[in-house]
Amino acid sequence: MEVRIKPRGGLVEFAAESRGKTVLTSAPVGVGGADDAMMPTELLMASLGTCVAYYAAQYLKKFQLSAEGLAVRVKADTLKNPGRLDNFRIEVDAPGAPPEHRAALEEAVMHCTVHNTLTHPPSMNLQLNVGG
Repeated sequence: MEVRIKPRGGLVEFAAESRGKTVLTSAPVGVGGADDAMMPTELLMASLGTCVAYYAAQYLKKFQLSAEGLAVRVKADTLKNPGRLDNFRIEVDAPGAPPEHRAALEEAVMHCTVHNTLTHPPSMNLQLNVGG
């Protein structure tokens, strides 16, 4: 899996491309951005939320339950030293799931790949290619 990122219109806005699709990020106006796209931290939260939504929807589909009203909200705190997000809070509204499905639905959404990546921190390697 690979995502390629390139600047777009300045050095606070970027385009991320993968599999022929593009996602844009932007910084707020106060730091020189156009604020015309999500910030990278919001994109991280969106990745988590859409992954959870996918697993919830698949559970509802499997048990032929209504997905009407399915919604996911993700909140997080911004911390410093080092700058990061913490204390993620995920809220899933699944009004089509009867109460007896609550535990199984929760187990299903906990299989979200993004959730598992964040709860089991991955290794990361950085390679800087500089100069001519």
